[in-house]
Amino acid sequence: MRTLLHAFSTFDLGGSQARFVALANACGPAYRHLIVAMDGRMQAAERLAAHVDWQPMAIANRRGGALANRAAFRQALQDWQPDGLFSYNWGAIEWAAGNRPRRVPHVHVEDGFGPAEAQAQLPRRVWGRRVLLGLGHAHVVVPSRRLAACAQAWWIPPSRLRYIPNGVPQSVGARARAVVAPGRPLVIGTVTGLRPEKNLGRLLRGFAAARRAHDLRLLIVGDGAERGALEALAQTLGIAADVTFTGYLRAPQERLREMDLFALSSDTEQQPISMLEAMALGIPVIATRVGDVPFIVPAEVGQAVLSDPDDADFTATLQSVLSQRAVWPHWAAANLARARSHFAFDAMVERWRLVFDGHADALPDLLAEGRA
Repeated sequence: MRTLLHAFSTFDLGGSQARFVALANACGPAYRHLIVAMDGRMQAAERLAAHVDWQPMAIANRRGGALANRAAFRQALQDWQPDGLFSYNWGAIEWAAGNRPRRVPHVHVEDGFGPAEAQAQLPRRVWGRRVLLGLGHAHVVVPSRRLAACAQAWWIPPSRLRYIPNGVPQSVGARARAVVAPGRPLVIGTVTGLRPEKNLGRLLRGFAAARRAHDLRLLIVGDGAERGALEALAQTLGIAADVTFTGYLRAPQERLREMDLFALSSDTEQQPISMLEAMALGIPVIATRVGDVPFIVPAEVGQAVLSDPDDADFTATLQSVLSQRAVWPHWAAANLARARSHFAFDAMVERWRLVFDGHADALPDLLAEGRA
C-alpha cells in the first residue's frame, strides 16, 4: 500500500478538497492518506468514507514566506516517509521548498486563483512558482486549460505538466426541471463557498432585478466569511424573504435537485465542480465567462447563457435567460450530454490513480484531448 502525504492550506470544504474526498472514497483502502491542514481545519474530513485509510497530521506552521517552514516540512518528510507528496495550490507551495533537494516524488496541484489574482497573476507568485516548481522536479497537475497555459509562464516543461479535467458522477435517470409546474416559483440556485471571488453580491443584485418581473426564489448552498454581508445585502435589496442561505451542508449536492436554474457569478474560476454537477443532472446554467467555463458549457448554448464578470451584463443575461424558458429543455439536454462526454467521474479517477501510483508520465496528452 502506498502512503501519500496531502498538504492543504486548509481542509475545509472547497473545490480541491471536494475532489480529493471524492477520489479517496472511490479508491478506498488502496492508499494510505496522510492529510496536513496548515490552518488545522479539517471540516472536509467528515465526508471521507469509513473504508478510506487516512490520518490527520499536525505540524507547526510559521508565517513568513516560502522558506519559513522549510526545515520543519523537510523533517516531517523524513519522519513520515511518504511514497509521494501532494501539495495543493499556492497556500501549500512551501512543501516544494521542504522537498528540495528531493526527498520524495512530488506532485503540485493547482486549482486556480483567489481574489488577489482574479484579473492577473501576482509577479511574486509567478516567480515563486518558477523557482519552486519550474526549476524543481515536481509534476504539476491542473484541471483547466487556462491553468495549463498559465503553467507555461511558471516554466513548467510539458514533460511535467498534466491536465486532468474534473469529473462528476453521471446520475442514472438524470432529469431536468426545465418545465416548471404552473403556480410554482422558479428556483435559481448555486453551490459555493461564500468568499469574495465568488461575487455572490452580483447574483443577489441580478436576482433582485429579475424578481420584479418573475416569480423567483434564490437558494444559496454553502457557507463562508461573506455570509453576514450577503444576508445584509439581501435585506437592503428587499429580497431577504425570497433568499435561502443553507449554511454548511455535509452533502450540498443533494440540494441541486431543487434548482431549476444553476447560477455561477464568480470573478474567477477554473473548472467549477458544482456547475459540472448541475450539468450532470441536466440543469440549465447561467455563468460568468471566466476560466474554462466557456469550454465547459456546450457551444450551442454558451452565447445565450454566458456573461462577462460584470454586474450589468450578468443581470441582462439572467433576464434574457429567464425570457427563453421554451429552450431550457434543449439547454438541459446539451448540458447533460457535455458532462457525460467530457467530465465523467470514472475517467477522472482512472487518471488520478496513475498519478497516485507514481505514473503521471503515463498519462496521455489530455490537453490535446480536451480541445475536442
